[in-house]
Amino acid sequence: MKGLLLIKPTLNRFITLFFIGAVTSVTAHTYFFGVSDLSINAKSQHIEIIHQFTAHDIENAIAQIQNTHFSPEHPQYDTYIKNYFDQNFQLQKDQKTIKLTWIGFEVKLGKLIAYQESVQKITLKNLVVINTLLVDIYNKQLNTVNFQYQDIQESLTFTQSQRMHKIFNKQ
Repeated sequence: MKGLLLIKPTLNRFITLFFIGAVTSVTAHTYFFGVSDLSINAKSQHIEIIHQFTAHDIENAIAQIQNTHFSPEHPQYDTYIKNYFDQNFQLQKDQKTIKLTWIGFEVKLGKLIAYQESVQKITLKNLVVINTLLVDIYNKQLNTVNFQYQDIQESLTFTQSQRMHKIFNKQ
């Protein structure tokens, strides 16, 4: 009976912590946002892009699009991640899509960090940025693209209703 008394408070604490954790995990993720940094490499004059998104948001989006269970164990995990970014983040200049090279991605502390680079030399002037990453999956998704070159530093905001921006008068 004495052993049972020790188990009961421990069990109660476990159950309480379990439910607190469950409620917290359900309510903790109320904001959906991603950040992409776009900069011109001083030597090559190519655009370098770094994207940061919540890994499970990207995984959930791909799972929904592909209608499959999608996790790092999926045999086509890397390919699906690459394809998702290629299809949902594009740059255009003079009404032509700029080819972006996929450098790769990594997952750190729940964040998926993806890297891309333009194949050719590009200036920011009149560059069109199309960013539809996660906006069709999460109504409240907010994507920010920060860009910089020399002393110019600005941000663009993308939502479900604002999917494209043009950078004016920037060199």
